[in-house]
Amino acid sequence: MMEHNSKIYVAGHRGMVGSAIVRELERQGYENIITRTHSELDLVNQADVNDFFAAEKPEYVFLAAAKVGGIEANQSALADFMYVNMMLEMNVINAAWRNGCKKLEFLGSSCIYPRMAPQPMPESCLLTSALEKTNEAYALAKISGLKYCEFLNRQYGTDYISVMPTNLYGPNDNYHPSHSHVLPALIRRFHEAKESGASTVPCWGDGSPLREFLYVDDLANLCVFLMNNY
Repeated sequence: MMEHNSKIYVAGHRGMVGSAIVRELERQGYENIITRTHSELDLVNQADVNDFFAAEKPEYVFLAAAKVGGIEANQSALADFMYVNMMLEMNVINAAWRNGCKKLEFLGSSCIYPRMAPQPMPESCLLTSALEKTNEAYALAKISGLKYCEFLNRQYGTDYISVMPTNLYGPNDNYHPSHSHVLPALIRRFHEAKESGASTVPCWGDGSPLREFLYVDDLANLCVFLMNNY
């Protein structure tokens, strides 16, 4: 259970999820929150991550840092998405374990589940069939982070948990015309159509995939609850 003066590191605090977690921690009265920008700490650099954890010794870690993007970004940079996400996850989780972190919460994505998973998706369907090809690299990286937490728990008795949110939206989202996720992309297109007086709005896909959406501050409230209760 986190105390209000516990040392808490939020990795990725400038992103949509990380910034929401910081807001929620502050709202609940947590006073000792550690953050680092990318220029201050490159999470892909193992030596720098190890030095940071050795110096700061955070008691709790929210791992919300990631290289993220929409369908086009994932398809055009498969190797980058896999390498960057796997490296930063392994570096942070391993350094947390080596430096006695009490608890770590790893943020993943619902894209880790098979492309043809039953709806609603049960956790038991993980790794039972093929992933969606458009974000396979990102999903494999997230599965690796989830499994590394699981294996540390089994081998060393750590208390590392993983949270797999659905499609998110909210403050600090990315509204890039081609690199954003579905909801911010739609918001931008509807806004631009209204501004230009367009009579139609183009949407990718045939409309058959089922989607659910979650407001990022609601996720952040859940993340803090899980850190204290799960």
